[in-house]
Amino acid sequence: MTLLAHTGIVFSRCLRSTLRSKTNLFFGMLQPLLFLALFGPLLTELDMGVSGSSWQTLVPGVLVQLALLGGSYVGLGLLMDRNLGVLDRMRVTPVSPLALLLGRTLRDVVQLVAQSVLLVLLGVAFGLRAPLLGVLLGLLFVAVLAAALSALSYGLAMNVRTSPEFAAIANTAGMPLMLLSGLLLPMTLAPGWLAGASRAVPFRYTVDAVRQVFLGHYANTTVAVGAAVTLGLAALCLLGGARLFGRGRG
Repeated sequence: MTLLAHTGIVFSRCLRSTLRSKTNLFFGMLQPLLFLALFGPLLTELDMGVSGSSWQTLVPGVLVQLALLGGSYVGLGLLMDRNLGVLDRMRVTPVSPLALLLGRTLRDVVQLVAQSVLLVLLGVAFGLRAPLLGVLLGLLFVAVLAAALSALSYGLAMNVRTSPEFAAIANTAGMPLMLLSGLLLPMTLAPGWLAGASRAVPFRYTVDAVRQVFLGHYANTTVAVGAAVTLGLAALCLLGGARLFGRGRG
């Protein structure tokens, strides 16, 4: 109960801070919406090599991309708090150290899910058609992935010295993962060697599963594998993030 209470306190503080930052909140919401609005219409006349409309392929990919990029870079905010001494002041309070991680992670999940809802609504305005249950399951995938990557990002932020160092690591890891996951275009369009390489990237299975549930397919192998891979990745990231956070520089 103490951990839950402390997590709630940290979550509330971080959420209030996010809501007060109107500029960051506005542009954080605007960027993925602009991406969908400006990139999506380019694909409407293309054969995506999969069933369903181009929007049923693109919107799930952009949702996973939002979780991937949004979750990976949240550590920059923690790094700033650490360098300013804010984190040190919080760590000498009775608040559980794990709650400092979980509270921030929960805030990120709420923010990214809210952004995802706006993305889906914009997709509907452009022509996306997906069952409500499929959309809800897709948002659940986004929430789990966002929690995993946010925790890992915070763990990394506790073990690097500067923002450029953090950004270099995140960019180097994130770009190939994003390209190999088939987020924007399905890997069915890729040559054999590239499609084979993408099978080593767990995010591919997540986005494939989200595309399936957006089509109304809930009980097939793709969804089951995607759910298993996403949950396994989440468990590893949360465990690794907690360990890195606990032994960080502070």
